[in-house]
Amino acid sequence: MAEGDDAASRDSADERWMRVALAAALEAAADGEVPVGAVAVLGPDGRQLAVDRNRRESLADPTAHAEMLVITEAAAAVGSWRLEGVTVYVTLEPCAMCAGALVLGRVDRLVYGAPDPKAGACGSVLDVLGCEGLNHRVEVTGGVLPDECGSVLSEFFAALR
Repeated sequence: MAEGDDAASRDSADERWMRVALAAALEAAADGEVPVGAVAVLGPDGRQLAVDRNRRESLADPTAHAEMLVITEAAAAVGSWRLEGVTVYVTLEPCAMCAGALVLGRVDRLVYGAPDPKAGACGSVLDVLGCEGLNHRVEVTGGVLPDECGSVLSEFFAALR
């Protein structure tokens, strides 16, 4: 397979998994949670380890972000805190807490949908994943289905006003 074919295949897989995360985000919105969804996938064949959504309101837990929940579920699924070979897909650029958890969990790759100009820690406000002093590097791909991911959030917040 040519290099361009690999890139096209990866883009297609990224969009497919982002749609799984988007479905979780829509479930969050239906429950009155900020609509962010995430999915953790293992290996090049893409075995789904975990899918979840924000649950801060329902769990009364400020750490119950979609990314944190899938990181915890993925670690349980593989039986290790080291999430080597795992890609996390999330509809919104992670905050500092979630970006730190991606590093500490040794996640290989992050793919996010919409940038977060107010709290994004993967380049928008901070760049936790780009910090050279950290002991692990997470590969980052941003802007996968950004309009769809962003509109779910915009519509949610517009309905609150």
